[in-house]
Amino acid sequence: MNQPIDEKNLLIVDDDDRFGDRLALAMERRGFNVTTAHSVAEGRAAIQMSIPRYAVIDLRLGDGSGLDVVNAIRQVSMATKVVILTGYGNIATAVSAVKLGANDYLPKPADADQIEAALMVEDNSLPPPPENPMTADRVRWEHIQRVFEQCNRNVSETARRLRMHRRTLQRILNKYAPRN
Repeated sequence: MNQPIDEKNLLIVDDDDRFGDRLALAMERRGFNVTTAHSVAEGRAAIQMSIPRYAVIDLRLGDGSGLDVVNAIRQVSMATKVVILTGYGNIATAVSAVKLGANDYLPKPADADQIEAALMVEDNSLPPPPENPMTADRVRWEHIQRVFEQCNRNVSETARRLRMHRRTLQRILNKYAPRN
């Protein structure tokens, strides 16, 4: 595809209409030309119409994974800055998103300032530190979830690899994720 990239074009793909509309309005106020999509299919169609310079994509969409939209973007443009948003954050999906070409990964609820900062980071620099970083308990929980997913959700194998008692791991897995 040989379409030029519109330098202020932002694609937002999120199946949460309220969140997507609020984010679109906030980003328009910041000078972006926003296109919204609510599914993988709509996101792919929007990319065919115009290659975005920036993209904010929800990881879990009603008709599939936001990673499919990231892949579609990378097939037509390596210059597009992509930020993945998700309310179901874990390290394994963050790693997958980055391997497929996402530039950053933010947990929901992310505000427009955080998203803009992630989009505007220069290629070789780190984004600014988060105002509310994950707690040590949350980092531990995320690590356990990652290993659990890598072991195909096998509790015994996960416990063995983490050098943890199986019942202790089961108790941890049955709890909700710690906040932040």
